[in-house]
This record gives sequence, C-alpha cells and structure tokens, in this order.
Amino acid sequence: MQKPNRSLITVEVPLRPAVVPRLLPAVAGALAGGDALLPLPSSPAAVRDELIAEFAPHRALEPDVAFIVPTSGSTGRPKGALLSATAVRASAEATLERLGGPGRWLLALPATHIAGLMVLARSVVAGTEPVAADLSGGFDPELFAAASVQVFAGSGRRYTALVPRQLSQLLDAGGAPLAALTGYHGVLVGGAAADDALLDRARKAGVEVVTTYGMTETCGGCVYDGVPLDGIRVELADGGRIRLAGPMLAHGYRLRPDLAHDFADGAFTTSDLGRLGDDGTLTVIGRADDVAVSGGENVPLDAVDLAVASHPDVAEALSIAVPDTEWGERVVVAVVPADAERPPSLDDIRAHVRERHPVAYAPKELHVLDALPTLPGGKTDRRGLAARLGLADA
Repeated sequence: MQKPNRSLITVEVPLRPAVVPRLLPAVAGALAGGDALLPLPSSPAAVRDELIAEFAPHRALEPDVAFIVPTSGSTGRPKGALLSATAVRASAEATLERLGGPGRWLLALPATHIAGLMVLARSVVAGTEPVAADLSGGFDPELFAAASVQVFAGSGRRYTALVPRQLSQLLDAGGAPLAALTGYHGVLVGGAAADDALLDRARKAGVEVVTTYGMTETCGGCVYDGVPLDGIRVELADGGRIRLAGPMLAHGYRLRPDLAHDFADGAFTTSDLGRLGDDGTLTVIGRADDVAVSGGENVPLDAVDLAVASHPDVAEALSIAVPDTEWGERVVVAVVPADAERPPSLDDIRAHVRERHPVAYAPKELHVLDALPTLPGGKTDRRGLAARLGLADA
C-alpha cells in the first residue's frame, strides 16, 4: 500500500561498506510504498548541492514515484529519472529470473547511480543481505576480494555488477581478486561498451560474464547479452536510434515537463544507435551524439575506442572529436599503455584500426596517459578528457 502524502527524502550515500545499513532500509521503504528516495553523493559538496538545487526535495512529489535517480544529460545538466516502485521491482524480478534465481549481491559500484542502486533493490526483492566493497579510495581489486569472502560465507547464488574497467582491473590483478571473481554465478558488466577481447579473456578465465545494456531511465540494464529481459520491447527509430519500452520504464524527469517527449508513446528514445538481428538480438553501435564526421564519413567514437583498445599494447582507450579545418572533425585518442615503458605509436594505432575499419576511423592524434578520466559511476568521461587535453572545443 502506497503511503499517502509521501515525502521525498534525501540520503547521503557513502562509498564505504556503511552504505548498506545507511541506504538499504530507505530502498526497502520506497519499494514498500513509503517515502520516495533521492540518493546523493556524500562528496564533493558542490555536486550534492547542485543536485539538491535541481531536484528541490521540498517541492511536491510527482505521482507514483519511489526513486529519483540522478543521470547526466548530453548538456551536462543533471536530470532526475522518476522511477516507480513497480518499475524497479519489475527490473529486479526480471534480472533475477534471467540470472537463475535469487542470490546474494556484492555492491562494487556507487549506489548514487542506477547500477549500484539496483544491486540494493534486487537484494530487497530477493530477501538477501548485500555486502558492499570499500570504494572510498577508488576501486581496489584486493578490497573486492575481501568483500567477496563475506558474500561467499552464505549459501545460494552469488552476483555482482561491474563496469568494464573494473573487470579489466580484476583480470590484471589475478590471485585472490580473480579467484573471487570466478566465484560469482553472474557478473553483470555494463555502463560502457566492453570490447570482445576483454569479454573473451574473462570467459576463458572462468568468469560468468553477462553484458548489459540499459540506462537510468530503464532501471539500469534491460537487455542482457543482446536479449531483452522479459517484458522489454526494443525497436529502432528513424536513423537507427534505440527505443525501449516495458514495465521498467521511468515516466519522466523530476520537474522537467519540457522533456516529456523523450517518453512519447510509452517508449524511451535513447541517444544510442543500434541494429537488430533477425532473431531480435540487439547490437549497440554507439551513441548518436558520440559520432564524429571526418572527411564526410560518420565515425562512431565507441567503435574507435574498442578498435584502439584491442591493440596488444593498449590497456584502455578513449577518443574525442575535435573541429578541423581540413577534415571537418578529426579523431583524437588517448590511451593507457599496457606497458608504461613501451607505449604504442600513432602509426601503430592507425595501422591497427585500419585493419578492420575505414581509414576515417584511424585517429589523427595520440596522447598517452597514466589513467583515463572517469565519471563517479566509473564510466570514462569524454568531456573530462577534452578538458585534460586542453581541447575545449572538442
């Protein structure tokens, strides 16, 4: 039964294991029809204050809202996805059904974002007690292994959710972190494109990887290994943009009626491009707004990232498009080398990319970094990279 005259409560979410006792009761309450929940980062204060100003917890709550989950738009202005308890439960139940039943979860992502929050929601729905890894100093494979010991102490199935960068770190660490990773019955990997080489490496190591596609507006992942969860409908709009519909869908954004068109006709039009196979399997090509036009040819930056990252001397890669008087836009890539003493050259990278893609995909500029800039949820940050390279017009 939904509580009448519900309030919107804010909870500052730590990056320490204390997140479970701090946040889990609020998640359970929101799912049971109590006060709606707005999770906020404990720091930095400027980000927290911006979210509070944008979402105005003191103002009246929209109908049928259990969670307001922040997500960044293409302009960088935060948006608050309005998620009902029915939507979150539908997502959690469909995920558990796809994975093989209820289980205990390790939280290894910030719970201020949908991927982390859904780990807690799935735990509530499954009736299990989650464990949280300590993320206060960033993701640490050894701390992942230590937290996994607590998960494995119980019986039943075991799950976790990661971004590709974390998966790569655990594979590189080997030892106890890799042993822990192989102990999970399902490892959801999403939030960014994972290249085939990384997924193949993980599966050969015995990791039960499940790739996920989704976003805050769909309660997180709603397409697993290319196959929609039960109840999800996938279609392609003009130009190949992916549209998603189903019971997991948000019904708008907090205090933003001007964005209602994003949810027109009961479906959410994403910023992603995709293609559908004859069997209905979805392949995500990249973001519609992450496409460079170089020499008159469309170049999806996600495809460039994956192609460059598949070079044997590259651990990670991230590309941006920069205005160019000759080409219209030129592709610039930053890499983290697999061996800091032996970084790849631009010629090596260009030749490698041209083996499998048109020449326009081959970057025209290369930067070697110790680490790529990331957003709080662990995704790589193209805007942050442009700022770091001093390319404000990228």
